[in-house]
Amino acid sequence: MTLQLSQPLTLPNGKVIKNRFFKGAMSEQLANEHAPSSALVNLYDRWAKGGAGVLVTGNVMIDRTALGGPKDVVIEDERDLAMLRQWAKVGTQNNTILLMQINHPGKQSPKDLAKQPVAPSAIGLTGSIGKFFNPPRALTETEIEQLIERFATTAVIAEKAGFSGVQIHSAHGYLISQFLSPLHNQRQDQWGGSLENRMRFLVEVYRQIRERTESEFIISVKLNSADFQRGGFSEEDSVKVVEKLVELGVDHIEISGGNYESPAMLEGVKASTLKREAYFLDYAEKVRNVCPIPLTITGGFRSTKAMEDALASGQVDLIGLAKPFAILPDLPNQIFENRYQTLNLKPVRTGVKKLDDVIGSTLEMAWYFYQMERLSQGLDANPAYSAWKLFFRILWQQGKNGFRKERA
Repeated sequence: MTLQLSQPLTLPNGKVIKNRFFKGAMSEQLANEHAPSSALVNLYDRWAKGGAGVLVTGNVMIDRTALGGPKDVVIEDERDLAMLRQWAKVGTQNNTILLMQINHPGKQSPKDLAKQPVAPSAIGLTGSIGKFFNPPRALTETEIEQLIERFATTAVIAEKAGFSGVQIHSAHGYLISQFLSPLHNQRQDQWGGSLENRMRFLVEVYRQIRERTESEFIISVKLNSADFQRGGFSEEDSVKVVEKLVELGVDHIEISGGNYESPAMLEGVKASTLKREAYFLDYAEKVRNVCPIPLTITGGFRSTKAMEDALASGQVDLIGLAKPFAILPDLPNQIFENRYQTLNLKPVRTGVKKLDDVIGSTLEMAWYFYQMERLSQGLDANPAYSAWKLFFRILWQQGKNGFRKERA
């Protein structure tokens, strides 16, 4: 029996994806003073040999003054072009599509990395998460136009280096996501107010990249299904943004959800969702009517059956996986060779509720950083590595700053 997962898929620009496995972005935190490193080259060499049709890099920031994590790669000029070419060469071997995820954190830049971050409006993050971030100042219109130019410049450099395309990160509460949300964007000019104005920043980023790159260069967008915050970016808003992106000629859309204040992928998963594994399949069913282009949902998939069922439903075209690739870099090949055993990845927790409530999600992210670091060193992942060992490792290496909030 031929798996649907093994079938090729043609994008609107004519590029062919060899199969339906889509490795979603994970922040690797393996940069060398914000430059791409040999560790990243080694990691993507391993993933490209593992059989995925598409690999998406972790956050590549467009501005050295705006970081989401201390070891983010930043591409704002051609100073690291030689290493970028190495990264692109290994990541595109075996006919693999390699997308550079380009991003700006906006106000989601931790205190120790940004004294005063920027955002659409001078509205700080709230709740328990807020104490990890300084209040932002509102961007001027001139700064907004400069940031659009930065996104385009980074994309042009990615194309020159040999990447297959870029993914514009418009989800998870980062800058573009902040522009889209009426809760976080309360501007009174052309960049705020109506949904048309709130999506203008994303639209202009896309247009600038499209104008400055070749037609075969893939432009993907990662978008929230919703922010899951009262008064925030809604599913109805999201469907309309998808409709606009399709109209503009985007090649691919990946769906996720939530932000730092409301991490939808980490909590509150319904029983029906757990059964199907896919976190955002309900939304995919709603958006399919306006989205004839290739669509991916990322989050939750673990079993071959759930992946096959999602493809058979017609609601999605590619299966997005992230965390499993940090444990099994050759997961697609294992499935194609009928030797895959369904992963059961448990939350990374110390067992001390007060501690886990404060740093549980951060510890989990750090656990995956550790696994990717091992893969980059030619080692196998260590799924048995305990939360307590990791806790003391972080304290020893980084002190309390090691528990800053980060997300892919």
